[in-house]
Amino acid sequence: MPIPLSDQVVVITGASSGIGRETALEFGRRGASVVIAARNEPALTEVAREIERHGGNALPAPADVSDWTQVERLAGTAVARFGRIDTWVNNAAISAYATVEEMEIEEIERIMRVNLLGQIYGMKAALPHLKRQHAGTIINVASALAERSVPLQATYCATKHGIKGFTEALRLELKNEQSGIAVVLVLPSSINTPLFEHARSKLGVLPMPIPPVYEPRVAAGAILAAAEHPRRDVYVGGGGRLITIAQRISPALLDRYMLQGGRMVRQQRSDKPDDDRDNFFGPAPGTGFSTGEFGQDSQSVSLYTRLFGLHPNRERLAAGAMLAGSAAIVRRIGH
Repeated sequence: MPIPLSDQVVVITGASSGIGRETALEFGRRGASVVIAARNEPALTEVAREIERHGGNALPAPADVSDWTQVERLAGTAVARFGRIDTWVNNAAISAYATVEEMEIEEIERIMRVNLLGQIYGMKAALPHLKRQHAGTIINVASALAERSVPLQATYCATKHGIKGFTEALRLELKNEQSGIAVVLVLPSSINTPLFEHARSKLGVLPMPIPPVYEPRVAAGAILAAAEHPRRDVYVGGGGRLITIAQRISPALLDRYMLQGGRMVRQQRSDKPDDDRDNFFGPAPGTGFSTGEFGQDSQSVSLYTRLFGLHPNRERLAAGAMLAGSAAIVRRIGH
């Protein structure tokens, strides 16, 4: 029986900005009790105040997800305060924009620790509590880049692929045990969050999201829907979903599209100067925002997500039809 969002206890990592912040606020508006984690304590305090203004309960819990001890303590703090955990959202992430040759080993390791190990630690920390309840949901926020990599983000893409693989294995284990625990993978398209301002850039300019771009509320809405009615995978935004379908049809053809005129490199370089600041080894300054600097062309609604992404049966039918149609086009091109 689904637990109404108003009755849920939710833990969200990466809650000081971007998707995590917007998701925490949305849970708060629905009356949930929310444990919000990130490294930026002032930002968490501000989010908690806003959640409480909307009738929810909030507990700021500063934590660096790259540290297992802190993540384990986060789970214990949530249970000590609210008695249980209904939904755990693994969302924290950092990024760097550079070629593989330009990346330092310490930078690669840091992205791996935050993005991949951070989510693995979250799953491990939540499991004992959810198993005792024989219920609950783990939601892992990956990316459309979990299914198709792009240049300049090799390590970031590797972590998202890793999240997808770990999620699938854990889901099978828990289903085999009939644990009552659901595991959901959320795969957003490009989202207009401060990730791009906070990323480490070696491009000489501020990086930018690959179009089409969606507002954080689109991803937050999908996460809330998955928390109330869990499903296997949730694709957020038709742009990212189209790329994953193209990858299944013909990776080589997609390579050609991405490389044509340097498209995929060009689309990640903005015309804004980089400020040489990032959140790699410490929190970003300020109190945090849900949205980033690329809202001029972003979409606040995704019809694809609303009509198909949140409805698995419709999604399967639509994806099947798209695959069949696209495969026929590829065959014609080949002839």
